[in-house]
Amino acid sequence: MAQNFSGLDKSPMDAASFPSSYKESDKLIKIVYSRPQLKGRAVSDLAKNDAVWRTGANEAAELTLYVPMTMGGKTIEPGTYTFYVIPGEDEWTAIVNTDLNVWGSYFYDESKDVARMNVPVTKGDENLEAFSIAFEDAEDGVHMHLGWGHKRVAVPFKK
Repeated sequence: MAQNFSGLDKSPMDAASFPSSYKESDKLIKIVYSRPQLKGRAVSDLAKNDAVWRTGANEAAELTLYVPMTMGGKTIEPGTYTFYVIPGEDEWTAIVNTDLNVWGSYFYDESKDVARMNVPVTKGDENLEAFSIAFEDAEDGVHMHLGWGHKRVAVPFKK
């Protein structure tokens, strides 16, 4: 039975990092997450407003910092953390939490938050079917962009 392999996950796991070039080995930040698809549904049906969301599907997203960074004025030491969000109509709350190896956000424990920050929601021109994360160089650090449907959120991490 060891030869029975499962099919492709409906929300495949992916990773984004900065720098994103595979030729650069000195990463500053990386996130591993699963990419749910809209399939005719609204973003708010899958990432409910005012409720903690795992930032993707399946396991909660895991954020790794390779250097100290700040988010929302709080310093986050190098290491691996869970990255949650609380979606809202006009802003999302980004959360870095010490829990690891957790499924979904069912056991989210606010007392383990390391940093929180409210960030505005903007509207993108392109409709993204799959939830997506990308990093962008910023003057003061790195911005993590979350996109799904027409919703866009940028979370600044400062060096």
